[in-house]
Amino acid sequence: MRKIYKNIIVCFSLMALITGCEEELDLSNPTALSIEELLQTNNGFELLANGVLDAYQKIPANEFLLVELRSDNVRANTENGNYPALNAYNIDANNGDVSTYYSNNMHTIKHANTIIDNRFLAPEDQQYTVGEAYFMRALCHFNLVRAYQNVPYIDKVLDVTTEEALDYPQLPESEVYEKIIDDFKTSIAYLNGVEQNRYRPTEGAAICLAAKAYLSQPNPNYTEAELLLASVVENNTTYNYDLLYTERDNAEQFEFNADPSDTSVDLITDDEYNANLVIDYGHVFGNSISDGYSDGVLDGSWTNDSAYEINDEVIFSIAYDLVSSDNYVTSDSGLDDQVETDSESFSFAMTLQGPSNGVNIASLDFLEVMTPELQPVRFYASIDALSYDPSDDTKDTFNVKFPTDGEIGDNDWIVLRYADVLLLYSEAILAGANSTTDSRAIDAFNQVRSRAGLEEVANLTKEDLLAERRVEFVYENQRLYDLIRFGEADNVLTEFSNENSLFYTSEKKYLPFPQREIDNLPNFYTQNNGY
Repeated sequence: MRKIYKNIIVCFSLMALITGCEEELDLSNPTALSIEELLQTNNGFELLANGVLDAYQKIPANEFLLVELRSDNVRANTENGNYPALNAYNIDANNGDVSTYYSNNMHTIKHANTIIDNRFLAPEDQQYTVGEAYFMRALCHFNLVRAYQNVPYIDKVLDVTTEEALDYPQLPESEVYEKIIDDFKTSIAYLNGVEQNRYRPTEGAAICLAAKAYLSQPNPNYTEAELLLASVVENNTTYNYDLLYTERDNAEQFEFNADPSDTSVDLITDDEYNANLVIDYGHVFGNSISDGYSDGVLDGSWTNDSAYEINDEVIFSIAYDLVSSDNYVTSDSGLDDQVETDSESFSFAMTLQGPSNGVNIASLDFLEVMTPELQPVRFYASIDALSYDPSDDTKDTFNVKFPTDGEIGDNDWIVLRYADVLLLYSEAILAGANSTTDSRAIDAFNQVRSRAGLEEVANLTKEDLLAERRVEFVYENQRLYDLIRFGEADNVLTEFSNENSLFYTSEKKYLPFPQREIDNLPNFYTQNNGY
C-alpha cells in the first residue's frame, strides 16, 4: 500500500516532467505525432529540439516577477494584489508564480531529457540537437538553483510507475552547479562547429554560460571562468559577437552645428553622438525609435522592430512573434491553461501593459543612478522619459526596453548578450578582489562604458563593476543574482528594505520551494529557511 501511495504522489509531483512532448512540436497541429513516431522520422530530433525551445518560451513569463521585482531596481504599486508582496519579500510557498516558474523549468527539462535519453538514435546530421538538449537542461537548472538554491537535478525522463523519482532529492547548490557545468561542457562538444544561430543554443553561448555558472557557484572558480571567457572575448570576431556601437566618425548628425573655425563645417556634438549610441542600445533589444531630436536629446517613441532583433550583440535569445490568437500565456496563466503559440508573451509585466498593473515601476533608489546626466545613453533607451520627474517622488516611472503594447508581443527575450560576456570577463579577472589594473579587465569594462557614452576608467573596482552591471542590465533580471554573486545582497537589500518598509532577511535571497512539491512528497523535500 505504501509503495502504491508513493507512486501516486510521485506522479503528481513530477507532472511537469511527464507531459506529452508532442504538445510542443507543431503549433498548428500540436498532437500530430507521438514521440515514438517522431524518432522514426527523418527530422524527428529537429522537431523534438524545437519542442524544447517552445517549452522554454513560458519560462520568462514569471521571471521578472520573481527576480527583478525582488531587487532594488523596481517597485510595485501597493494597490495591486500579489505584486507588492513579491516586491516586499513577503512571499510564501503557495504563491502561484513560485510554483509555475519551477514547473515550467522542469517541463522544459523533461523535453530536453527526451532527446538525451534517445541520443544514440540521433542521425549524424541531427547530433547538434543532443548538444542543444544538454544546453537547455543546464540552463533550466541554472535558473532553478539561482532562484531556489537547493533543487533536484533531473538527468533523465522519469518513469512514474516506479520509485526512481525518489532517487532525485534536493541537492546542495554546489553539487547542482557541478552538474550544470558538466552539461554545458557536454553541449560544447556536441555544438562544436555548428552554424551560429542566435535563436538556438551554440558553442559560444555554452562556453559563456558555463563560465557564468563557475562565477555563480558558492565557491567561484575564477580561473576556469576566465579561461572560458577569454576564449570568446579574444576571438569575438570568429564568433561574430560584438557590441552594437557607432564610431564617432560614422555618427549621424541631427542638427547643424557650425565649426567656429569654419562655419561651413558641421561638427557633431556630444549630445548628437550620445543620441547615436542611444539608438544602438535600443537596437540591441530589437527596438527602433521614431524620428525626433530636440534640445540635445531624442524625443521619439520606441517600438519593437524585428529587423533589429538578430544582431551581433545577441548571443542567445528566445524568439517571440506577434500573432493574432486567442491562445496566449501571461504570468497569471495556470500550468494547465498554457497553450503554446508563437504569440506567447515573456512577461506582460515588462511591457507597456505592466504600468497599468503597477508592476514595472522604477524604484526611487534606482532613479538616483539612472538619470539623463549620469546615463546619457542608457537612460533614454531604458526609462520612459515622459514619466520621469525626479521632483515628484510619487510619480511612477516606467521602462521602455520592451515597448510592446499589451499582454502578447514580439520583443524577443535575450538570455545572453555580449555586454554581459565582457563584464563577466572583467569579473573573472578581478577574481573577488576589490580592484584591478589588469589591462584585459579594464579594456573589456571600458568597451561597455564607451558604448554608454561614459568616460573610460584606468582602475576597475568591484563597486564600479557591480554599479555598471546594474544600469546596463536593468529590467533584464540580472540585478538580484549579481548582488548574490558579488556577496552584496544582504548589505544592499537590507538597506533598501529598511528604507522602503519591506521585509527582506538574508534567507529571502532565495524563493521558497513550492509547497505543492513538498505536499506531494511528504517528508522528502525540505523547505528553504525563512519560509
